[in-house]
Amino acid sequence: MTIRYLHTMVRVLDLEKSMAFYRLLGLEEIRRKDSETGRFSLVFMAPPGQPDCPVELTWNWDGDEGLPSDSRHFGHLAYEVDDIYATCAHLQANGVLISRPPRDGYMAFVRSPDNVSVELLQKGGALAPAEPWASMPNTGHW
Repeated sequence: MTIRYLHTMVRVLDLEKSMAFYRLLGLEEIRRKDSETGRFSLVFMAPPGQPDCPVELTWNWDGDEGLPSDSRHFGHLAYEVDDIYATCAHLQANGVLISRPPRDGYMAFVRSPDNVSVELLQKGGALAPAEPWASMPNTGHW
């Protein structure tokens, strides 16, 4: 089973101020996704020459009243896996709760023993939906 680090996500209250801070650290914007439907922006920033080590700044256009007091700044770790179904089956067989099953053959979420959210993404694009994952509901927070 192989795994590759993808990114760390943090929620931000003021995107421009946060980007300015990360620029001071020497990071640069390497990609961005703006979602009109979801009303959020994802800005990935990384050190020059290190595009495989980004921080994802997640900014909700309509604000997030809980920030900064509710400890929701840190979002999740993300890893790419060769086979999301095999990875989730392995984790589940070893007592890990699959909070967001890979119903779409692409994305799943689990939590560490310390309640850190971990996103798993299928390498190379989604696999065909398969049971038991396709009909499995979410459990808890992810």
